[in-house]
Amino acid sequence: MLSFIEKTDCFDGVRLTNFDEAVAVGTIQYIPDECLNAFIDAVLALRPGNDVSKLKLVYTPLNGSGLECVKMLLNKMDVKDLTVVPEQEKPDGNFPTCPFPNPEIREAMETGLRLCGKVHPDLMLGTDPDCDRMGAAVPDGLGGYRLITGNEMGVLLLDYLCRTRLERGTMPERPVAVTTIVSTDMASPVAEHYSVELRRTLTGFKYIGEQIGLLESEGHPERYIFGFEESYGYLSGAHVRDKDAVNAVMLACECAAWYAGQGMTLLDAINALYEKFGWYQNGLLSKAFEGQDGMEAMNRLMKSLRAIPPAAIADRKVLKTVDYLEGGMGLIPSDVLEFRLERGAKLIVRPSGTEPKLKVYLSVRGESEALAFQALEELKTAAEALMEG
Repeated sequence: MLSFIEKTDCFDGVRLTNFDEAVAVGTIQYIPDECLNAFIDAVLALRPGNDVSKLKLVYTPLNGSGLECVKMLLNKMDVKDLTVVPEQEKPDGNFPTCPFPNPEIREAMETGLRLCGKVHPDLMLGTDPDCDRMGAAVPDGLGGYRLITGNEMGVLLLDYLCRTRLERGTMPERPVAVTTIVSTDMASPVAEHYSVELRRTLTGFKYIGEQIGLLESEGHPERYIFGFEESYGYLSGAHVRDKDAVNAVMLACECAAWYAGQGMTLLDAINALYEKFGWYQNGLLSKAFEGQDGMEAMNRLMKSLRAIPPAAIADRKVLKTVDYLEGGMGLIPSDVLEFRLERGAKLIVRPSGTEPKLKVYLSVRGESEALAFQALEELKTAAEALMEG
C-alpha cells in the first residue's frame, strides 16, 4: 500500500473513479457484517461481567460513526432501556447540532443533556464522530446532570476494573495500567492501592498502545489491564492499539450498574474516591501564538523556562523540574517541561502538536473539594502570568 501512495503525486496523480461501478466490479467493497460482529465480540470478551440489564441510558453518537457499533454492543449486553438522541443519531458531516462534535465540550453534549431532563437516565454517554473517545453525564442529585471529566472517568474505570478483577480472581500477576504524563496524578494512589504498576507515557494514545506491544514482546500481554488519557480516551484490552469508545461504553455501563447496585451514582462513586485518595482537580490552559512572530515568541518562552525555571509558582515552591526534551523519566525526547510543586501540585507546559499554541496542564490536590478548587484557581492565575513571560 505504501508503495502505491509514494508513486502518487499529491496534486496531479490523484485519480477519481465512479463509486457505483467500482462496487459493481469489486474494486470497492463494503465491510461485511462479519467484521462488525467480530469486533463487538472482541470487546465483549473483555467484560468484567456485571449485569447492566436494569440500566437506563441516553446515548448520542454526535452524528458520527458510533451508532451501529454501540447499539449492537448494548443489545448484546441486554440493555433494554436505551434512548438515542434523535437530532444526533444519523451520520452528518455538517454536525448541525454543535459547533465541535467533541464530547469533551459541553456544547456538544447539550442536546443530549436536554433530553436527559425529560428521560431521566442513570447515565448519558456520547461518542465522538470516529467513535474512539467517550464522554458521560450522570445525575447531580439536584435534578440535573453533571458531566464527568476524562480524568474522573479514567480513575473510576481503573478502580472498578482493579476491584472487580481481584474479586473474581482474574487479575494477572504483576498487572500494568498505563496513562500519560498530563493525566491526573490521582491514578497513582489508586493503582498503588491495588498493587498495580502504573506506567506514564508522553501525550498520545499511540504511546499507550506501544506499552501493550512491549508487554506482548515480553510474552505477557495479559499484564495490561487498562489505559487512559485525560482527553477522554480509554482501553481495557489488546484488541486494538488505540483508544476505543465502544470498549469505554461497555466499561462505563458496567461500572454505573455496579454502583447502582450499591445505591450510588457515578457522581457518588467519584466523590467516594476523592474522599479516599484526596481531592484531585485538573485544568488546562491554552495560549495561542499566531503567525511566524508568534511561533518565535513561543519558542523563546520555552527556552526561557528551561534556562531560568521558576523557583515558585502560585506561592508553591518548585520541588523538581523535569525536562522531557532531555529524555526525562526515561521517555523519548519531547518538548515538554514539568514543574512539581509543594503540596502535591503540578504544572506541565508543552507546545501543541497540531496548532500554534502552548498547552498548560494543571494539577492540584486538596483536603476538600472547596480547597482543591481554590488551589486550582490560584494555579491558573499563576500559570497565566507565567505564559505572559
